[in-house]
Amino acid sequence: MNEQTFQPRGSHYVDGGYCEDAKGIAMAVLYPATGEQIARVHEATDSVMERAVAGALRAQEAWGKKDAPERGRILLEAARLLRSRNREFSVLETMDTGKPLQETLVADATTAADAFEYFGALALSKSFEGRHVSVGGGAFAYTTREPFGVCLGLGAWNYPIQTGAWKIAPALALGNSVVFKPSELTPLSALALGALLTEAGLPDGVLQVVVGAGEVGAKLLADARIRKVSLTGSVATGRRVASMAGEGLKKVTLELGGKSPLIVCGDADLDEAVSGAMLANFYSTGQVCSNAPRVFVERGIKEDFLERLCRRVGNIKIGDPMDEEVSMGPMISEEQREIVLGYIESGKKEGAGLVVGGGVPKLGGVLDGGFFIEPVIFDGVRDGMKIAREEIFGPVLCVMEFEDEGDVVRRANATEFGLSAGIFSRDLDRAYRIAGSFCAGTCWINSYNVTVPGVPFGGCKFSGLGSENSLESLDSYSWVKSVYVGGGKIDAPY
Repeated sequence: MNEQTFQPRGSHYVDGGYCEDAKGIAMAVLYPATGEQIARVHEATDSVMERAVAGALRAQEAWGKKDAPERGRILLEAARLLRSRNREFSVLETMDTGKPLQETLVADATTAADAFEYFGALALSKSFEGRHVSVGGGAFAYTTREPFGVCLGLGAWNYPIQTGAWKIAPALALGNSVVFKPSELTPLSALALGALLTEAGLPDGVLQVVVGAGEVGAKLLADARIRKVSLTGSVATGRRVASMAGEGLKKVTLELGGKSPLIVCGDADLDEAVSGAMLANFYSTGQVCSNAPRVFVERGIKEDFLERLCRRVGNIKIGDPMDEEVSMGPMISEEQREIVLGYIESGKKEGAGLVVGGGVPKLGGVLDGGFFIEPVIFDGVRDGMKIAREEIFGPVLCVMEFEDEGDVVRRANATEFGLSAGIFSRDLDRAYRIAGSFCAGTCWINSYNVTVPGVPFGGCKFSGLGSENSLESLDSYSWVKSVYVGGGKIDAPY
C-alpha cells in the first residue's frame, strides 16, 4: 500500500489552502480492509482552530453579501467537478471507510454532487427569496432570509463526503461560511472537498476544514462566533452537542441514530421485499443510521421470506473493497466490529435463532488484518431482546413475526428512535395507512434507503432535530427578518 497516494498535503484546509501544525496529536488513518495505515494527520491545535474560525468570520461578510445566483454558480461548478472526478473521490472514500468501490461509485461523491447541485440551483433561481405581505392602508411588510454567519458542521464516518455536502451546500447557498470537522476516522475526502470548492471559485475562508476528535468539535462549538451547528452522529453525542449549543442559544440540526422497522405484509412481492430488507441491513456493512434491522414479517409468509432472504445473503461477496465484484467490505474499525460481535453473542444468549453468519471470515493475506464480519440473520427475535432494542450499527438483521396490523404498528413504534420506517405491500391503501401511523421522519413504501435531494431527511424522538437535503433545511441555515413599511401617518395614543 502506497501511503503517499492518500497522504493529504496538510491535516487541515484553511483560508483556501492546506495547512499543518505538527504540534497537534498525530492520528493514523487506517484502511479498514487491512488495518494498514494509509495516511497520517495531526489534530487541530488551538492555533489552527482560531485561524479557521477567524478566517470564516472574515470571509462570511463578503460571501453573505453576494447575490444568491453568484453563490449558486459556484456550487453548481463544485457539483460538476465532483461528477467529473467521481472515481477519484470514490477510491478515496473506499480507502477511508472500507466501503466497497461498487458502492462508493454510486452512493457517495455522486450524492454529494446532488446536494451541491440542488442547493446551487435554488440559489441560482433565488428560490429562497422572502415574501411580500400586504397589511392594508397602503402599508406592507417584506421578509428576507439572513445567514447566521459561521456554521459548524460535524460529519460522520459512514458517509463522510455525503454528510459533509448535506451540511456545507445549504449553508453556503444561504450566505453562511462553514467550519467543517469530519470524523477523525475518515478525514480524507473532506480535505479533498475543501480544495475542490476552492477550484470551483469559492472565496478563501468560506469553507474551513479542520480535523480532530471530539474535543476539537467541543472547542469549536463553544466558540461564541459560531451561531449554528449541524451534527450527524450518535444519540449520546447529539445530547452533548444540543446541551452545549443551548448554552449559547445556537441553532441546532441533529441527525442521530435509529432502530427502524420494516414491515413485510402477506400480500407483498416477496422478492422485492427481500431486496428491500437487504438494502435496509447490509449496505455499507450495516453501518447506516436509517437501516431497518427489525424486519416484521406476516406469519403466513415468514418461512418463504426467510428462505429467500438466506439464499440472497449467500450471494454476498465479502473481500477487498477495491474489487468492484465485492459487495460487502469491512467495518470501520476493530472497535466497531467487537461491538457488533458482542451484540451477536447477546442475541444468542437471549434465545434468538442464529440462521446465518455470526463470525469473522478468513479471507487470506493482508485482508485477515481487516475488520471484516459476516452478515447475520436472526430469527425468532422478541421485542424485549437487546438486539431488538438497541442500535447495533452493523450487518445484523432480526426477523420478527406478526399477525395483526394494529399490533405490529404499535410494536414498530415502541422505540425511543424515530428516524425511518418501511412497508412492503401490494395494497397501497394499506401501505398508506401504515406509513401514516409510523412515528418516523422518513418512510418508504415498497422501497428502502433511497434519499434524493428535495425530500427532507431527518428524524423525530431521539433520532434528531430538523431536516437535511431539502427546502425545509433552509430554515436551519437562516433566520427570517421582517421589515414593516408604513403607508400613512402614525397616530400615537399619547
